[in-house]
Amino acid sequence: MSHHRFVVLGDSCAEGLDDPYPGQRAYRGWADFVAARLAEDEPDFRYANLAVRGRRLDQIVPEQVPAATRLEPDLVALFGGGNDVMSRGWDARTVARRVDTAIRACTEISPVVVTFTLSDVSHRMPLGRRMRPRIVALNEAIREAAVSYGALLIDLWPDPAVTDSRYFGADRLHLSAHGHRRLAAYVLAKLGVDHDPAWLAPLPGTAAPGSWRADVQWLVREVLPVAVTRTRNRLIGRQPGDGFLPKRPDLLPMTRDEAWAPGNA
Repeated sequence: MSHHRFVVLGDSCAEGLDDPYPGQRAYRGWADFVAARLAEDEPDFRYANLAVRGRRLDQIVPEQVPAATRLEPDLVALFGGGNDVMSRGWDARTVARRVDTAIRACTEISPVVVTFTLSDVSHRMPLGRRMRPRIVALNEAIREAAVSYGALLIDLWPDPAVTDSRYFGADRLHLSAHGHRRLAAYVLAKLGVDHDPAWLAPLPGTAAPGSWRADVQWLVREVLPVAVTRTRNRLIGRQPGDGFLPKRPDLLPMTRDEAWAPGNA
């Protein structure tokens, strides 16, 4: 099945953090790779990415689904839920309802919808085990909704790459360039489209082992600034993602040369 209008919804994971285009502030990510590959088979292919970092599912639906509806997509990808997991006042039933609403809404505007579970990032960070039950609950809701509404599911929970730090950025949450290529391969395979086999090939060598010193540096460099910013924003009534715009709000052509610009290979 060919696709002509590809629209991506979600949060920072859909936007492409942590895979920046060299020399730019914009992020590339798995969705750009998928779009560039699909464009090779369809001269009139167009791609939009409405994702906004920091957004929860209950924000994605009212903010992004109406915009996506106007674009009349024939392929939608939804990657969200991570910010719901990390939010204060977590409630599994509330988040399950958000998941159901989001996936149902996507299937109502597109004949083909791809959605994703989260991988188990809990073991890569101190005290991360506290987050594991939340991720498990979110993933169960995503799997159930995908079955209920006929969405294609990319289940990242069993992916062995989760144990290799090279597939993740400095914050240990977002995918690195290697991780985004791997995810793009999964999406293309689910759609029945061939892809570069190197994207799923094991990385050469081994990842550097973890250490308490690295954990401390991560806490100081990545965790504390985010915690301070979120606390300050909460005091002034500012939500994560406020002030950020979708990286690609309109349906535009996407070429291989754009995704594989010099230095991007």
